[in-house]
Amino acid sequence: MRLECNNLNFTYPGSRIAVINNLSFSMKNPGFNSLFGPSGVGKTSLAKMIANSNFKSNSDIVTEEIDTILYSYNLERLPGWSSTGKHLNKVTSPENQSLKEQLIEIFELNDVLDSRFSKLSMGQQNRMNLIRYLMQDFDLLIMDESLANVDEKLRETIILAIKELFSDKMFLYISHNLMEVSKFCSQILVFGKSPEKKECFVIEGQDCKKGYLLDKKLLDMTMLEIMNAF
Repeated sequence: MRLECNNLNFTYPGSRIAVINNLSFSMKNPGFNSLFGPSGVGKTSLAKMIANSNFKSNSDIVTEEIDTILYSYNLERLPGWSSTGKHLNKVTSPENQSLKEQLIEIFELNDVLDSRFSKLSMGQQNRMNLIRYLMQDFDLLIMDESLANVDEKLRETIILAIKELFSDKMFLYISHNLMEVSKFCSQILVFGKSPEKKECFVIEGQDCKKGYLLDKKLLDMTMLEIMNAF
């Protein structure tokens, strides 16, 4: 399993400033990886390009053993005419019913299955929407701030569970939480801060899994390396 970009460029129509400029990187193997950097540097633009099959026609973006790519993002909303439980049932195959129930328990959403999506808090909406994507068939799932508005302890529980239950899948996790990205991700593509500084660097994270023993010094070194990459 491999995701690779080769000298990728992208500028929005009508703009003179490139959002993505001569970007090259490679990420291999299943697991949690990250796109990290301040707002406005091109993380979401890159994520949408990776998810859009039209951008993979000229070898700028290469996917090996990655056929289905899904893109989940913060503030994505579901229609309010049905309960959240019914929404999940529509995208869950019979063989995944047990997994769906397990995720609902882990994500702490049992109490809102009979509620309409619009009645949920923002954190509950994001968790419900993420389960909806996890129940679909995918090889790579892009999580663009998909756990925003979820408290830190529950976010950690969810990330560790996803890594354990979907160990054969690749994830691209977009978050502004430096410690979280450093702690749980394997490969971190770090974007520069300013439009003039378009360099990107792949940094190895700690890739902590369930039952991990965190080495605080190594975590601090990873966070410092990411900050220096800016």
